[in-house]
Amino acid sequence: MIDLRLVTPYADGFEQQVDKIIVRGIMGDMMLMKGTAPIVTPLAYDAVRIFENGQEKKAVVHGGYVSMQNDVCTIATTAFEWTDDIDRERAEAAKKRAEEELKATESKERIKEAQLALYRALARLRHGRRR
Repeated sequence: MIDLRLVTPYADGFEQQVDKIIVRGIMGDMMLMKGTAPIVTPLAYDAVRIFENGQEKKAVVHGGYVSMQNDVCTIATTAFEWTDDIDRERAEAAKKRAEEELKATESKERIKEAQLALYRALARLRHGRRR
């Protein structure tokens, strides 16, 4: 078992013992489990798969980083949401707004904000549960 510690600036994080975690770093997927060598890497806007007692839970993270050292995995991200909690209609609306903003603006700052909003919406749509 490893300790999973989740930290976000906007909500209470959590800590729990898990068997393994699969995350998508910016260089691809990686599995973190007992005995994994120390690592720190940025996270993609994508899914985190958490395995505990033969059960899998899936969540979406919006960037950040993951570190693993001494069987402690820390995920620090701007946002974390369970896939069961994702509202696909809301994510689709956010995607459309971001795409419209990207077409309409020339401000570098607004473009960056719209790109991040689009990444978040696409991650939600890719992994949110279909109801």
